Amino acid sequence: MRYAVIYEKSDNGYAAYVPDLPGCIAAGDTLGEVEDLMHTAIEMHLEGMREAGEPIPAATTWAELVEVA
Repeated sequence: MRYAVIYEKSDNGYAAYVPDLPGCIAAGDTLGEVEDLMHTAIEMHLEGMREAGEPIPAATTWAELVEVA
């Protein structure tokens, strides 16, 4: 399954979250660090949901970059 991940730059580094998996977040100093952490966070989040007997939500969010003049 593929989930959309939103990455944001902050004053202190980067943060990311998955809209389809509430509470699945990561933060770090660099974008690369957050990307790595986010992959692990998603895997752990889904594993926890499975262990708790919770249904795994379908991926329903997508993102698009829109360029404007």
